[in-house]
Amino acid sequence: MFTIKSMLTDGGDPEKILPPQENGKNRLQQAQDEVEEVKVIMLDNLNKAAERSGKLGDLDNRADELLEKSKAFSKSARKVKQQKWWKHMKMKVLLTGVGVVMAAIIIGIIVWSASGPDDGEQPAAGRPTSGP
Repeated sequence: MFTIKSMLTDGGDPEKILPPQENGKNRLQQAQDEVEEVKVIMLDNLNKAAERSGKLGDLDNRADELLEKSKAFSKSARKVKQQKWWKHMKMKVLLTGVGVVMAAIIIGIIVWSASGPDDGEQPAAGRPTSGP
């Protein structure tokens, strides 16, 4: 029979105190084995959780770094877009100016050639002149 006195006299050995079960282990030993197994599993789970936590921290740091890089890229892309817009606008103004100058030259040539030859000749005395 199990008593505290028997525990003290037997040195607290559970196999001497409790009768063995059918597989050779008593209930206390079986429970201790299960507790040990659960303890190993829990320690493994804690290690995995700590490892995952470290990986999540690294991932969070990489995400923050990527966010900063994307903001810098957006800023530089906006700056390049503005520079290209100004360059395009300057080219339009230049081409418009060249077109206006070319049109003025062509109109000047047409007006000059339509006004007739102006060589500074005076009409001859025998020729009729138009006008009074």
